[in-house]
Amino acid sequence: MNVLFLTISNMENVDERGIYTDLVREFANRGINIYVVSPREKRTGLPTELISKDKIHILLVKTGNITKTANFIEKGISTLLIERQYLKAILKYFKDVHFDMVIYATPPITFERIVRYFKNKHNSKTYLMLKDIFPQNAVDIGLMKKGSLIWKYFREKEKRLYEISDVIGCMSEGNVNYLLKHNPYIDKSKVEVFPNSIKPIERVDRIKKDKFLLDKYGIPEDAVVFIYGGNLGKPQGIDFLLEVINNFHKIKNGYLLIVGSGTEYGRIEEYINDVKPKNVKLLEKLPKAEYDKLLTIADVGLIFLDKRFTIPNFPSRLTSYMEYSLPVLAATDKNTDLKDILINSNSGFWCESGDISSFMEYANRLSSDKDLRIKMGENARKYLEDNYDITKNIDVILKHIL
Repeated sequence: MNVLFLTISNMENVDERGIYTDLVREFANRGINIYVVSPREKRTGLPTELISKDKIHILLVKTGNITKTANFIEKGISTLLIERQYLKAILKYFKDVHFDMVIYATPPITFERIVRYFKNKHNSKTYLMLKDIFPQNAVDIGLMKKGSLIWKYFREKEKRLYEISDVIGCMSEGNVNYLLKHNPYIDKSKVEVFPNSIKPIERVDRIKKDKFLLDKYGIPEDAVVFIYGGNLGKPQGIDFLLEVINNFHKIKNGYLLIVGSGTEYGRIEEYINDVKPKNVKLLEKLPKAEYDKLLTIADVGLIFLDKRFTIPNFPSRLTSYMEYSLPVLAATDKNTDLKDILINSNSGFWCESGDISSFMEYANRLSSDKDLRIKMGENARKYLEDNYDITKNIDVILKHIL
């Protein structure tokens, strides 16, 4: 059996852990040949290349810069061109392969032509992993105007992608409900929950922190470390993050560690250099293995999303925090059902982005109560094992082709 997986995530190292690499490896573990198509962006200066290892075949296609670029024109053009670039490369490198299923994740929404090609030519089953509802998310944060020509173009692409998909896997029930409410033409029988999932590592012993790591990053030994790891762009609601930075000195023993990259990284860096907070550190994106080490010395995981979102985003970094038994403090829009997960599982706290008083109250409670952190962290890990384990959840996809 052969599965084609289209993504704009970096898949150079399939042994690295993450929601997509773990998915790919689990397909291979089930005896399925998995063919991954991933971008090799212009900034790398590297050519298109095929890398194969046992049942995993990674086709790295030379493209324009799509991710982590502040130039929205460049990003837009590269996104529009990627469909043609991918299809051309697939037909060259995988010309003798018959695909039983095509799996693809948003963003982007511009894979429709590739998906339609294999649905028509190979009678492939088509499965959309809906991680991003575009263009509405761009409208929510002011990057696009509803009704504009560019909005109409992408909205039509979005509709065609939904139409060509035999199954649409959403991250949560909130996403399912949103999708069906705003796209009533979609047959609800083809929409299901396929959550962000990973293969959890063994539970980490959190009895004592690694002093070498604390010293390496200049973190006091007695600090309660609040960590944010991930994208630092407009979707994160950076204005509120800056407000948190400005007030974090009020958290007793609290230490704020921000790790990531994105279009707003420079703005955050400039603010920290100006304010010079003593208990805040900003680090550029680290290799996954190094970032995971930081999670072993962290005490609380943070999630930030812009308060203007009307779509129920569900950040994938939640699984990383839960994997390391960290309680979660999330400041997001009101529409995400992430807050319901945290509250119902008693694995963290939620407040609306912009509500600095509530954020500080919850941060102080977590900082001052070690037993509360441990209990919520244990609940988070259990919730992950019960709900976000890819070795179980891959059956959600496989039932459509087995």
